[in-house]
Amino acid sequence: MGGFFAVASKEDCMFDVFFGTDYHSHLGTRRAGLAAYGQNGFDRAIHNIENSPFRTKFESDFHSMHGTLGMGCISDYEPQPLIVRSHHGTYAISTVGKINNVDNLVNSIFGKGNCHFLEMSGGDINATELVAALINQKDNIVEGIKYAQEVIDGSMTMLILTPKGIYAARDKLGRTPLVLGKKEGAYCASFESFAYLNLGYEPLRELGPGEVVVITPEAVVTMHKPGTEMKICTFLWVYYGYPSSSYEGISVEEMRYNCGSLLAKRDNVEPDIVAGVPDSGTAHAIGYANESGIPFSRPFIKYTPTWPRSFMPTIQSKRNLIAKMKLIPVHDLIKDKSLLLIDDSIVRGTQLRETTEFLYKSGAREVHIRPACPPLVYGCKFLNFSRSSSEMDLITRRVIADKEGDNVSEDTLKEYCNPDSDRYEYMNEEIRKQLNFTSLRYHRLDDLMESVGIDKSKLCTYCWNGEE
Repeated sequence: MGGFFAVASKEDCMFDVFFGTDYHSHLGTRRAGLAAYGQNGFDRAIHNIENSPFRTKFESDFHSMHGTLGMGCISDYEPQPLIVRSHHGTYAISTVGKINNVDNLVNSIFGKGNCHFLEMSGGDINATELVAALINQKDNIVEGIKYAQEVIDGSMTMLILTPKGIYAARDKLGRTPLVLGKKEGAYCASFESFAYLNLGYEPLRELGPGEVVVITPEAVVTMHKPGTEMKICTFLWVYYGYPSSSYEGISVEEMRYNCGSLLAKRDNVEPDIVAGVPDSGTAHAIGYANESGIPFSRPFIKYTPTWPRSFMPTIQSKRNLIAKMKLIPVHDLIKDKSLLLIDDSIVRGTQLRETTEFLYKSGAREVHIRPACPPLVYGCKFLNFSRSSSEMDLITRRVIADKEGDNVSEDTLKEYCNPDSDRYEYMNEEIRKQLNFTSLRYHRLDDLMESVGIDKSKLCTYCWNGEE
């Protein structure tokens, strides 16, 4: 994933940019960057944040960078913001999204005379550089943004900082959020709606799907009106969104309470306590406990002083180890207890299986698992929300392949997505046995969409049912 924050101010804006960007640290684990434009022109800094948090890595840059226009980003993959010089002039650009047709776009640009792209250490082309190259195909930045949005297969939300103002553009189907805030003498653009509140900004509005605005210290002006079709990622509420944020007017925390409540209404087990896997499972568990009347408890505590999410390494085996190291047991709340545990989702299943074994070894009598979303059957094509390099990393697809073989038809996959089908029941039971749960019940997709509470046609549910 990733997130960003930008400010256009009549005074130096880097204090706001620094802390507004830091409030997006839950969205990325690898790279971060700052860019500013002031009297001395453009300035930029990019650092690796795999082993140190954003504030520590950028403290010296924060004190040395100055400008009335600035932006920062947290990235899960490519280094950014980039400084680009083109016929549009010099600008800084940062993006959030995913491009599925990179090779086709690159070959098209080569055919039009672009001489090269810089490869990153992994051999891939920087997606943000590719977006800049697409924008530069057109006569002005707004037309370039619209062109990029049209030709990219995937999604792309972006910020472009120029000497005259900051362009903010939400992806064409609104799969990711982009919100505006205002205060005396300044406007900001942010991925997360809470990031500006403690900096003195008031909410202005959310950009619509495909909308493009330009932000100056004096005003926000719409350069391209929003479209009517929306497919915002439902998983933002389930997992990625920070509890104090909201999307399309729907609170993340309240949605998770609703989610847990609907899970409880369909359940028939009677555990001693309900608990959430820290952190994103906690609010779902509170909603379940409130609805069911079963006490909420914290049988393990996440050790956050030195293990916040931004410290997570990129190698999966090490991520699994550190995820385990972060959870500290409270044995008196585990021993001889029947536990109902809510996690945001099951992807590979490795961490949750280890957590379950950990609870059994700590004396738990039963461990009932209730994921807060349906089984993940399709890899996300739009947001890079999972690090999985293949759909076969998903435990659901491995179970399906073991049963059906490697060549599974789309109609068969749809049956595994249907909670009322025999194939779904088989998959659910196989996952339960493989991960050694006492019982397993996923959240239903219809209940999940009801938990959000907006028009279902505006929600992207691709990872659960393959429907864009």
